[in-house]
Amino acid sequence: MILAGGRVDELSVLTLIRPKAAVPFGGLYRVIDFPMSNLMHSGIENVGILSQYRSYSLINHIGNGASWEMVGRDRSVTILPPFKTQTLSSWYRGNADAVYQNLGYLRIHRPDLVLVLSGDHIYSMNYNPLIEFHLENRADLTMAFTRINKAQATRFGVGRIELESGKPGGRLLEYAEKPETSPDWPEQECWASLTIYLFSAKVLAEVLAKHAQSDPTTYEFGRDIIPAAVKNYRVFGYAYEGYWGYTRTIDEYWQTNMDMLGEKPMIEPERWKIRTNLEHSAVRDRPPALIGPQAKIENSLIYSGCRVYGAVKNSILFPGVVIGENVQVDDSILMFDAKVAPECVLHKVITDSEVEIGRGCLIGNGDPTIHNEEYSDLLRSGITLIGRGAILPEGITIGSNCIVHPELEPSRFHEKVYESGVSIS
Repeated sequence: MILAGGRVDELSVLTLIRPKAAVPFGGLYRVIDFPMSNLMHSGIENVGILSQYRSYSLINHIGNGASWEMVGRDRSVTILPPFKTQTLSSWYRGNADAVYQNLGYLRIHRPDLVLVLSGDHIYSMNYNPLIEFHLENRADLTMAFTRINKAQATRFGVGRIELESGKPGGRLLEYAEKPETSPDWPEQECWASLTIYLFSAKVLAEVLAKHAQSDPTTYEFGRDIIPAAVKNYRVFGYAYEGYWGYTRTIDEYWQTNMDMLGEKPMIEPERWKIRTNLEHSAVRDRPPALIGPQAKIENSLIYSGCRVYGAVKNSILFPGVVIGENVQVDDSILMFDAKVAPECVLHKVITDSEVEIGRGCLIGNGDPTIHNEEYSDLLRSGITLIGRGAILPEGITIGSNCIVHPELEPSRFHEKVYESGVSIS
């Protein structure tokens, strides 16, 4: 069961039209491609995707599951949105409620074990060692964790694991969901949850039903289900040592993309064998990239259908991006079919798909210490966002930590110079 339904305000305009799991990533992929590929390589071939917020992009991308070889008599991918019955009609009240409302789907498949995953993490993991560890310990629930510094504990669900020598995990002693202060645990016992939960199917149905009977105001795995399970069931923690990227905030999304660059990239989709739907956004049908005679490309990813005539450095260009002559793009992510006219300079810019930037624009070179007026806590590192389909007129300057809202026409820009930290709508 993949938790893929939500929109997070922290991603601002990138999730206005799509759930976070469907946000484009890494020049070719969608965020959900990573857990989907992990499931495929682990031989787990019956997947329910719990979707609630503007699901069209996600449905279009997943299709029938063929891109991940999940089509067949005993293989399937099913999108599971909220539904109306005679006695129940409500949006998912949390990620645990999303699973609870779809226990009927689990009864149809009658599994012994249910793996619950987040749809917005970037990592490569074979789930079979986790399953073996779960069975060896006769666990009711096994959770995957990664090591963190205790100073970061307030940002994550954190667990205290009784690690056993020579084993990949141990009994989960305590658990706290985003505690207000760092827990008073030994540093080596403090781990962050990866939102990878392996349940006994019977226990999963039992704990979800018990919580539902309490008439909850919240219905979240981390906040409600896991702490109760630690007290009443055999719950174990499994230590994951590999790369794990978070995409919840703009800074994390940008940094995780940048981890694909460099001589020794931390994310290697070819080695990880990540699959995507090449029919989505017509990736399969695009011509090879065209690199012009004056183009200069350094430490960047450039995909099919791109035309590059300017300079691109430390950046990721999705299929169909056009970079005009005498353009300088650095530290940026440009999504599908973005077009940058000649004489522009872009620094630390993220554009959504189908953005057009007019000739001679200067984007993202303002004062990076001025926080955004709309997202002061989340847009403060110098990144400027341009929403899907925005068309920027010629010759404007937009500073750092700015947001250009989607679908803006040139007539909506009333200034030639926009200082850092503004939102243009």
